[in-house]
Formats: sequence, structure tokens, C-alpha cells
Amino acid sequence: MKSVYSWLGLVLLLTLGNTALAQRIVFSGRITEAATGQAVPFASVYVKGTTFGTTADEDGRYQLPVAHPVDSLWASAVGFRPKSVAAGKAPQQTLNVKLPSAAIALGEVTIRPTENPAYAILRQVQQHKKQNDKARLDAFEFDSYNRIEVSLSDISDRLARRKVIRDMTAIADGAGDLARNASGKPTVPLFASEVMSRYYVRHRPNREREEIKHSQLHGVAPQDGTLLSQVLGSSFQDYDFYPNWQVVMGKDFISPIADGWRITYDYDLEDSVMVGQDRCYQLKVTPRRPQDLAFTGRIWVTMNSYALRRVDLEVDPKANINFVDQIRVYQDLAPSPAGPWLPQRTRVVLGLKPTKKQSGLLVRFTTVNSQFDAGHPHELPFYDQPFAAAPNAQKTPADFWQQQRPDTLSAQEARTLTVLDSVGKLPSVRTFLEVADLVVNGYKELGPRGRFELGPIFSTYNYNNVEGNRLRLGFRTTPELNPNWLVQGYAAYGTRDGEFKYSLSADRIVSRPNWTVFSVKHSHELDLVALLDNDLALESPLFEAAARFGNIRPLLPLWRDVTSVTAQSDLFHNFTQKLTLRRQHFDPIYNFAYYTTPDRQPGAPTADQLTLTEVVVESRYAPGETLLQNQNRRYAVGLNKLPVFTGRYTLGVDGLLGSNLRYQKFNFTMTHSVQLGQLGRTEYIVDAGYIPSTVPYLVLKAHLGNESPIYTTNAYNLMNYSEFISDRYASLHAEHYFEGLFINAVPLLKKLDWRLVATGNLLYGGLGAANRQAMLTTDASGAAMPTFRTLGTTPYAEVGYGVENIFKFVRVDFIHRLTYRDLPGIKTFGVKVCAQFKL
Repeated sequence: MKSVYSWLGLVLLLTLGNTALAQRIVFSGRITEAATGQAVPFASVYVKGTTFGTTADEDGRYQLPVAHPVDSLWASAVGFRPKSVAAGKAPQQTLNVKLPSAAIALGEVTIRPTENPAYAILRQVQQHKKQNDKARLDAFEFDSYNRIEVSLSDISDRLARRKVIRDMTAIADGAGDLARNASGKPTVPLFASEVMSRYYVRHRPNREREEIKHSQLHGVAPQDGTLLSQVLGSSFQDYDFYPNWQVVMGKDFISPIADGWRITYDYDLEDSVMVGQDRCYQLKVTPRRPQDLAFTGRIWVTMNSYALRRVDLEVDPKANINFVDQIRVYQDLAPSPAGPWLPQRTRVVLGLKPTKKQSGLLVRFTTVNSQFDAGHPHELPFYDQPFAAAPNAQKTPADFWQQQRPDTLSAQEARTLTVLDSVGKLPSVRTFLEVADLVVNGYKELGPRGRFELGPIFSTYNYNNVEGNRLRLGFRTTPELNPNWLVQGYAAYGTRDGEFKYSLSADRIVSRPNWTVFSVKHSHELDLVALLDNDLALESPLFEAAARFGNIRPLLPLWRDVTSVTAQSDLFHNFTQKLTLRRQHFDPIYNFAYYTTPDRQPGAPTADQLTLTEVVVESRYAPGETLLQNQNRRYAVGLNKLPVFTGRYTLGVDGLLGSNLRYQKFNFTMTHSVQLGQLGRTEYIVDAGYIPSTVPYLVLKAHLGNESPIYTTNAYNLMNYSEFISDRYASLHAEHYFEGLFINAVPLLKKLDWRLVATGNLLYGGLGAANRQAMLTTDASGAAMPTFRTLGTTPYAEVGYGVENIFKFVRVDFIHRLTYRDLPGIKTFGVKVCAQFKL
């Protein structure tokens, strides 16, 4: 099975449909202003009284096929009066429409002396915001149609010589669908999708659900489109300008009607026009600083209710955002039966380019919503599964889309879908997808039916001074073998120690609605004391690879055998419970010993290996998290707007499965990303733990230091490995991203598109007297053993400042250690580097 993320990665690497409908008449032409002759972008073109219609492009050009002769064609656009032109009976007709202005008298507004008249309207928008915002509704639902079209644009000569591009270009050219830009470079269709769904929203508590009724994928798409269909539905195409911030491609753009509108935008009242049946003010909006994450364009506000009726906005190319050279959002809104306005039609155009001279990617989103219903919430369990796809959503009759599609395709669009169906079958394209799957996802599919995958390739080789050259081969099963099972494992061998390491696990999905999963795992591996119990920090594969490379003896290597059985289930929406029975056996390959009796005095019995049997209970609550299911996996996607809480209780059971320790451990973690308006965004992690028992230091908390040159968010970057241990602690990791807040104000620096970031780590911790006394400094022979420090009343603290977005992906941090600066062997200042790909 091809991973959806490999397909998305393929698109970034490149740049950074049913059969054609037999139409009796095809209209084409251009919509322009009657007074000036200038193009009218995104004008509506339709046959009155029928379902035939389309939307003109950015240059006012359109193409509309109809199934039978009609007497006239209508065109309309905001700020203009609708106009019709007579139609003939010829199969191909060019009808240009010149729209007359629809200027009307201004409504009455109170304007302060010498004040910009647009400000009076914006104040009214703020006063009426609550009654017009859809967030006021207890619940609403609607039918949604989403179409996405992706094309390679500005194809460079170098890219055009690749076989996969040559094959795609040949098919498009043969079908007469090879478009070219102003420079004469070809634009090749890459992918298209159509999704029909019913979308449900409930507020207080906030819940969403999307039922995907029908979907189809064309072109360079994964063989399995289940997950991709979810990503392409309404849930990820919600453009709402009533909140202060609109998230576009993971970036926070300030809305033109945000509470602090005067700080970011300039406004001009240009006209008063009819938009459909609504009298509206036409306002031009412009960012005060082009580099800010803000919009430029026009908004239309109704005169009677001061609601957003239409927006036509784009992002200034100078905005501090990577790989994007165009973002344009066009949206029409309509009042719901309960009053607040809901999006009726949305069109988004995104242009992505790694650099100005490289090939780009042009993405067009079209969303049409209908059948609105408001004020009828469903019972909460209805929303617990945020995505539901009909069993045969991708198997629809051949004529279904022709009859049910609410947005008529132009002849060119229909022809493009035909081209894409052929492109998707090209051997070079399928090979290209396989390469992308290997590079992005790290796994290579085996066999014609793809039941197994080898990988990840990035773990195939490593080197350290204990194992020598480490070679590893891993695998995992795909849903082609069984969609309810996921089996994975690996085997590794070190040329210096001559030892085999291995791991094998199996997950069984019992229930999908609440994601009930049973798992078993066994592993025999060389691990490191400095990395134990630091799973959150080790989510950075680059840091973990750096820590395990080279000289790993300071991290205290040990053999670790782990056998575990886990049951997981969602008690309710985004509230996950996990119960684990785990047995661990530690065999350090450095000098290690611990007392085996309560008499922890010199001469008391000791042992040099440790066996633990634990019962671990974990609860995780992520109220704002979006989860997607794809057969035997579940993914968290998007940006969490609310904190995520995790609580964990561990009970060490004495006498069970060879364990000789009884203890308790408590842990609490909270992660959050906070939007701070024009000041940027703060991300922080609060982590606290308590171990009331007397245990060897392998069971205590070894705070994660970082002696590598790689910056890591969740580590203490100027703390040495295993420098401090605690049995009680509380910590805060914080990062603040200023985006271009300060640098954009400096003319010589804003051209670089750098961004400032500030960091801070604070740790309070301590070690009880019993655990202090339990530590041996020498074994029975008098040989020295590792020693550890503990924090006193002063917390460990470090702060940093840095610059990200250097060459688009490099981040450099300068870090100062503020406390415990006089200890031997430590650094009070350091420079760390990491790579990150952020828009």
C-alpha cells in the first residue's frame, strides 16, 4: 500500500475524473468590465434555471459545456449587474460578456470628522460579529463538494528531461491539454480529486464529523485513497474569517475583520454594490507591512446586517512564508436558517515553489456547500468518530459525477481528468511513487501484492564505539496482508561486539470507532541510561541518531530486554486509556551494582543486573486533536489549539516474573501551542513526576542532557548526559516563534526572510535521602561506579535565542546556562544547529 504521506512528500520533492463528458455545446470566452475592459476574476457563468454553471479563472476566462441547446448565457460578479448574452446552436461558441457596474447609493453610517469612512463600517462589523459568526450556532450541517486540482507549473528544462515528466507531458499533449504559461513553459496536470460528504459541526462542546459519501482520485495518487479522501474533505478546507486568525498551510494569518484590525490593515471604502440580492459595501484591505502574515484584496459587507458576504483576498508575495509564491482565497457566504452566515462557495489557489528559478506546483481548491441545516445538534457519541467513509465511497457508477456534481466541469477540466486517469497508469509514475514512498516514509514494498515492507532505510546503518558498525534490517506488514493486524520488527548486528539485537511487535485492532487495540512486543537491544524514560524528547530522530553515534560510553550503555502487553481504547472523544503489563531486564556493560535488601549499608548484598515487572496506566486527553484512520494505523494531523494532557501511573510489582522491586511512579505532561497574535506563537511542555519509593538510579528520572551539536526542543541543551537525576521534579520547556516580527522592520534583514526564536528550559528537582544513600560509589572490589548529581533548591535554568529559516531550513540557537555554572566539565554557553522544514 502506498502511504498518503509518501504521495505528499513526492509532490514537495518534485517542486520543492471520469472519462470526458460528451457535451453537445461548449461555451467559452471572457468576462470583462463594461466601463474599462479589464478582466473580472472568478465571475459566475451559468444557464439560468438549470444546474449548468462554472466560475471564470483569475483572468476572467471561462469554459462551460452544456448537454442541450440553450437560448442565453448569464454572467454575474460582485460589484456588477448580472447580464445575459444570446446563445446559438453551434457546437463550439465564444461568448464574451461585458458586465455593467452595479454601484448604488451608500447606506447611512456614522462617520467621525476626518475619519476614514471605512473605519465606521469596520466598527459595525465588530459590533455585529457575534450575531453573524457561525460559532454562535449550537450546531449546523451541510452537504459539501470538494474538488482539488494539482499541476506542475513552470517546469524547468532540467525537470522536463526526466522520463516521468516526459511521459506525463506526452499524454497531456496528445489529449490537447498541455497548457503553457507566459514564458512558454508547460504546465502538466498531476493529480485531481473529488469528494462529496455531509459535514456536521457542534459547539459547546466543540465537535466535528464528516461522512464521506463519494470520492474519486485521478492521476499521481496512492493506490489506497482512504486516508487521502479524508484529508481532501471539508474538514481541511474550512476557511473562516470571523475568528481573529485564519490558519492557512499551518501559518497564522490575521483576519481583515480581526479585533485589532487597525493595527495590521489599511482600508478604503471603494464602492457600494449588489452581491446577488444583498446590498454591500466594497472595502479594499491592505497590510500596513507587506511582510506580515496578512491578506490584501477586497471584502464585501452587507449593509443591513454588517456580515461578510464575499471575500477576495490574497497573500502578498513579500510575506515571510517559505516555498509559497501565491495564496488566493475567494469565498461567498450565505445566511443560515438560524441567522449566522456559512460559506457557500470557496475557491483557493496556492502556488508552491522551492525557489523562484525552480519548477512549481499549482493547487486549486473548489468547495461548494449546500443543504444547510442549523440548530439541530446530534447526541455527542455521534461526533466521537470525526471521519466516516461509506464502504463503497470510491466505487460509484460511471455517470454519478456527471449527474450529481454541483459544480459543472469545463471541457478542459473534464479532459484533464481523462489525462490524469492515463497518467496514473504510467509505469514511470508508479515507479516514481515507489521511490517517494521509500524516501519519505522509509519503507520499500515487497512483492506484487505488497503485503510486507522493508525499512526504515535510515536505520540501516550506524556506528558507535561499543557495537562498531551496526547493520539493521526491519519490516512491517501492510493492510494487504490483514487490515486488522500490524506486525513489525527488525534484526541488527554489531561488528565489534558480535551481538544480535532484535525486536518484534504485533498490534490487533479490535474496534475502530473507539480505536481499541491490543499489542504485544518483545525486544533485545543495546540501550542507553541517558535516554531511558525520555520518549517525548526522542521524537526527534536526528537527535537520537546523533546520541547513538560515535562514543556512547558516557551515556552508559546496557542490555535491555523488554516484553510488554498493552490494551488501548478511547473512553470517549479524544480521551485515550492505555494499560500495559511490562517486564524489563537490565544488564549494564559498565560497572553497576545496587542493594538487594532494605539494609543499604556497606557490605550489604548487591546485584549487577536488574529485573522489573511493571503495570503502567496511562490517560491522554487531546480535546483539539484531529485523528485520521487508515486501515491498521491512526494519525494525528493538524495543529492542536487546545492543551494535550497525559497522566501516567507506574506500579512496580515485587515477585512477579522475576522482579525484585516494588515501587510507584507518577508522571504528568501537558503540551500546548499558544497563538499570541502579531507577537507570534509560543509552544511549551510542562512535565512533572514523583517517585516516592527507594529504587536504583535506573528507575529514577535521568534528565535528558545534550552533548551533541544538534538542538533538541525537549532536551536540556547545555546539560551533560546523565548529569542530574531526581525522584521528584517539575520542568518547563518553552519556545517562542516571533516569525518576522522584528526582522521585518529592518530593511537590510527582511530580505533574508529570517525569523527570531527564543527558548527557555527550567527544571526543579530533588532526590530523597533514602535514594541518596542507596547509591553505591564503589562495588565490592572497590572499583568506581558512575556518580550523579541532584538539584538543590536552585533550579536548573538555561535560555536561548536564535535565528531560523536560514537558507529556508537551517536553525541556529545560542544558549546560555544560567545556574550550576561552576560545576566541572560543563559548558555555560553553546551553539546548536538543527534542520527544519517550515513554511
